[in-house]
Amino acid sequence: MNKYDNKRGIYRSRAGVFLGVCRGIAEHFNFSVFWVRMAMVITFMLSGFWPVIGIYLAAAFFMKPEPIRPIQSDEEYEFYDSYVHSPKNAAHRLRKKFSNLERRIRRMEDTVTGKEYEWERKFNS
Repeated sequence: MNKYDNKRGIYRSRAGVFLGVCRGIAEHFNFSVFWVRMAMVITFMLSGFWPVIGIYLAAAFFMKPEPIRPIQSDEEYEFYDSYVHSPKNAAHRLRKKFSNLERRIRRMEDTVTGKEYEWERKFNS
């Protein structure tokens, strides 16, 4: 358990039966998933079909999916949060980051493969 587990909120579990809402709630509050599902069934029997299904689907819509691997840093948390809210913007941020890296690598290649670098290396040896 790392420091990001506390601030992560409630996530839909990827190992859930249907959308992972019950398992996500159970994992967040450290309950048995059986009891959370039993509470859903009892609520379903007492209130009827539409209120329970509506609440369940609303919870599935508003809960973020659980990250595939645990979040280890602020940068990872920020990226995951931005990805969940806007995958297009997250992809744009990654594209921009990698284009900056590519530009830096090209500058380094130009420096190392240039004639001045070769003359300087021969002069210093």
